[in-house]
Amino acid sequence: MEGGAYGAGKAGGAFDPHTLVRQPHTILRVVSWVFSIVVFGSIVNEGYLNSPSEGEEFCIYNRNPNACSYGVAVGVLAFLTCLLYLALDVYFPQISSVKDRKKAVLSDIGVSAFWAFLWFVGFCFLANQWQVSKPKDNPLNEGTDAARAAIAFSFFSIFTWAGQAVLAFQRYQIGADSALFSQDYMDPSQDSSMPYAPYVEPSTGPDPASMGGTYQQPATAFDTESQGYQSQGY
Repeated sequence: MEGGAYGAGKAGGAFDPHTLVRQPHTILRVVSWVFSIVVFGSIVNEGYLNSPSEGEEFCIYNRNPNACSYGVAVGVLAFLTCLLYLALDVYFPQISSVKDRKKAVLSDIGVSAFWAFLWFVGFCFLANQWQVSKPKDNPLNEGTDAARAAIAFSFFSIFTWAGQAVLAFQRYQIGADSALFSQDYMDPSQDSSMPYAPYVEPSTGPDPASMGGTYQQPATAFDTESQGYQSQGY
C-alpha cells in the first residue's frame, strides 16, 4: 500500500495538491481553522461591552475577563496550529527519513488530542459563564449572537480536532506496515554494506591469462532493489 497519508506515495515524491485537498485530515484542518476564526473573531469584535456607569469595558461572559481571554487565546493558537500542520502536510512528501516521518505523525496525534481537550475546557468554561451572566449587565442584549456563536463553535471544534487525532492514529497504524515508515532514503555512495570484490594486483608473469582482475563488482551492485530506499523496521 502506498503512503497515502499527506498525499505522498514514497519519500521524496512530488507534491500533489489535488490529492492533498481530498484527504480527510486536510479537510478537517481547514474546518478547524475556520472554526477558530469564528471563536476568537466573535469574542474580539463583540465579546466586550461598554458600561456607561463604570466607563470601562467588561467581558460579556459574566464579566469574567478570564473567559474572554481564554476564548481568544485558544482560538488564535488553534488558528496558528492549523496553519503549521497544513504546511507540514505540504512538506511531508519531501521527508525521506523514517524517524522524521514517524515523529511528524506522532506529533499530529498528540497535538490534535491536546487541542480537542482545550476546546472541551473552553466550551465548558464559556457555556458556564454565559449561563450565570446577569441580564442587568447587558439590558440591550448586545453581542449575544456572537457570544453564543463562540460557544457553539468551541463545541464543534472538539470533534474536528478529535477527528484529526483519530485519522492521524490510523495513518500511524497504516504507516507501520507500508511505505510511509518502511523506507528510508540512503545515498548509495554512503552505503558501506554494499559488497565489492577485493582489488587484486596484476600478476608479474608473462602469461596474460594469469593477469588478476583489476576491479570487479557483483552482479547486484546496480540492482535498484538493493539501494536507494532500504526497508527498515521499528
